[in-house]
Amino acid sequence: MTSLALRRLTLIAFAAPLVLGLASCKQEAATTAANSEAIAKVAAPAGKAWADVFAVTPEGGYRIGNPDAPIKLIEFGALSCSHCAEFAEQGFPKLRGEYVESGRVSYELRFVMLNQLDIPAAALATCGAPEAVLPLSEQFWVWQPNMFDSLQKAGDAQMKAIAELPARQQSAAIAQAAGMNEFFTSRGIAAEQGAACLADTSRVSGLVARDTDWKTKYGVSGTPTFYLNGANVGSLTWAALEPMIQNAGAR
Repeated sequence: MTSLALRRLTLIAFAAPLVLGLASCKQEAATTAANSEAIAKVAAPAGKAWADVFAVTPEGGYRIGNPDAPIKLIEFGALSCSHCAEFAEQGFPKLRGEYVESGRVSYELRFVMLNQLDIPAAALATCGAPEAVLPLSEQFWVWQPNMFDSLQKAGDAQMKAIAELPARQQSAAIAQAAGMNEFFTSRGIAAEQGAACLADTSRVSGLVARDTDWKTKYGVSGTPTFYLNGANVGSLTWAALEPMIQNAGAR
């Protein structure tokens, strides 16, 4: 997408005030914590796998894994963030299949908004069953380059036209221009259902308010930002994060 088109998207006045510019899609180094004693694996309940145990957390995140896991990992991520997409590709399969499955680690995703693309993306990702949110998010990050290709093709004129629409129409227009509608429709979010979620101003306002609260409360200045057992360990690659999980006892 051209820089001008992205700037116009970022400057769109949406249904509720959105604090933009507090977060960026970046990754930073962090200091590896001292080794903790190795933690034994925790058996899942009979007939279940820990990676399939799902919950919406009281804070509004989406968590998989042992709810009593001694190692708790939270990702503050944005669906438009390329580094989040890299983490989803490089780290999530092993995180889910090895660490979460061991019962020693739980993983929670909390959506933040880097720009106006993230509002319709998050609204659509959370439009269906709650347990579908994480799979849809992982698939969206794989698909993400297609979104930027669609916006590039749309061009500055269409982005300017979207910025001039009434606020209640902008979310749907962004989703259409970015190709999000087709993505989510092909994955079980019916067109009518998605349109209703995008038009729900209270839903959009809730996403924006939560984003603002989390950025302030948790000091989220880049995505993905990870919290490990309550400590902000920074905006990291999987290669930097995995040793921290191991040092916390998952080894």
